[in-house]
Amino acid sequence: MEKTMEILVKNEETRLYTVAFPNPGKETIILLHGGPGVPDGLGPVAEFLQPHYQVITFHQRGTLSSPCYNSNYSIAALLSDIDKVAERFKAERFHLLGHSWGGLYAQLYAYQNAHRILSLFLCSPASGTGTQWAQMMKEAASYNKSKCAGNEWMNMVKDAILGFLGKDEAYERLFTQFCLNCNKGYHVSDPVPVMVDHISAKAVNRTRRAILKEPEQDPMIDQGFPFTITYGDDDIYGESKKYVQERYPYANYLTIPRSSHFPWLQNEQDFYRIISTHFGLLPQ
Repeated sequence: MEKTMEILVKNEETRLYTVAFPNPGKETIILLHGGPGVPDGLGPVAEFLQPHYQVITFHQRGTLSSPCYNSNYSIAALLSDIDKVAERFKAERFHLLGHSWGGLYAQLYAYQNAHRILSLFLCSPASGTGTQWAQMMKEAASYNKSKCAGNEWMNMVKDAILGFLGKDEAYERLFTQFCLNCNKGYHVSDPVPVMVDHISAKAVNRTRRAILKEPEQDPMIDQGFPFTITYGDDDIYGESKKYVQERYPYANYLTIPRSSHFPWLQNEQDFYRIISTHFGLLPQ
């Protein structure tokens, strides 16, 4: 097995910082991080899968290490990034594993490119585009408010406003508090598992705008590939989860006990058992 590769994948005026675990002859898994615009957090998952697959993860366009020089944050541009990363590694077909916004990103890609998908694994996926995204954001705000103590909630509100106005450091503080809220009550080694210092307010705001403008997704016909969707039993979502279930009634839905939004940190045993089942890693 080769060592880890770190490269920049070019997609027109965007350079995508990409980390790959080459594994010749093995199927490819592409990991999609959340946010939008908050890399990466999925390192432990990549390390778990890399002995068995060629694993690729990339920082989404506009984040610190993936400059987007033409400021194109359209959904079409985001989907083309996955194509370019797959093309660079000569992966005609591949598995997609997405977390949070990355889970919605994976849905959007699969809807248009089902012929390329070997399987989908969505971990705490965002609920949908358009008004479904707006509803989900309200639910996430309620979750955060319930977890905050003292001045934490008011500081989150202030930082959300400043981030919307373009202040990178405000979003750094906001997403730091978000991670801390999700991990309150859990014994985790890294309570802020994402790279908050790589956040770009412009990327967050422009991508969110594109998501809000995107029409709501129609249900997708069962394509026959393995499809697993997980949520924590104390996840950030409310009723909006129903939109995912309505789009994919045939998927395998699992609730991970004793976990919130980062189950690979909060309940490693159950999370890795589920992911091993999905990818056929358990002994037969």
